[in-house]
Amino acid sequence: MSIWLQENSWEELDELRKTGKNVIIIPVGSTEQHGYHLPLGTDTMVAMSLAEDAAQQTKTVVAPPLWFGWSPHHMALPGTITFRPEVLIEVLYDIIDSLQVHGFQKFVIINGHRIVNIAWMQVAAEKAQRQLGVKVVLFDPAFMSKDIMDDLQFESVGHSDEIETSHMLYRHPNLVDMSKAVDNPVLENSLYSCDPSFTGDTLCYVPSTVKDMRNSIDAAGGTTGKPSKASAEKGEKYHKHLVNHLIQVIIQLQQN
Repeated sequence: MSIWLQENSWEELDELRKTGKNVIIIPVGSTEQHGYHLPLGTDTMVAMSLAEDAAQQTKTVVAPPLWFGWSPHHMALPGTITFRPEVLIEVLYDIIDSLQVHGFQKFVIINGHRIVNIAWMQVAAEKAQRQLGVKVVLFDPAFMSKDIMDDLQFESVGHSDEIETSHMLYRHPNLVDMSKAVDNPVLENSLYSCDPSFTGDTLCYVPSTVKDMRNSIDAAGGTTGKPSKASAEKGEKYHKHLVNHLIQVIIQLQQN
């Protein structure tokens, strides 16, 4: 049987639910511009790939991905679809509500859209735990990879950067066009970074305006960072590191 909910019959799904001990994974990403060299669905694709690999090793179900996130700043370029955060909160809550009716009690939400999605996901998770009596954990790659950043020598988190490009080169190389990758180094900003591994103090992230995005568009077609440094080898190490962490999270839920 497939680990994807939508590829099973209701009867098969109920058996998988029992095998996975009532744990289900929900990948959440975005559909937004990712520079000249990456596809619009990058954020969702990386969340799906993490979910799929971890689910296969833990016999856990994966729900259909949520392909949309909070992306108002990326509306500067075609293809971006942004939902209001208050809508996203209710959509994620309704997904959890629907699944808990049928016996799922432990939810792992994988965030593929970095820090931008976290605020509304936290609100939805808290509401679900309080009103539905379920357990919800948020798995964010940027936070879960802090201990490997130095080893891979990744630079500060940007957009369509070395990290995202490496991950896509490993999992979806056919969708990456490195001949179009343009570097646009992340500028240092005292006391502020949206990178969880930033060692100095940091301010809470607020999405930039479309006007602000014009700077990265003019410089590199919407990219911030150095995708030219990306490699499939780095992407493989990064991906496997995250999958191992995700497996640990799932096993802890299954045992409790």
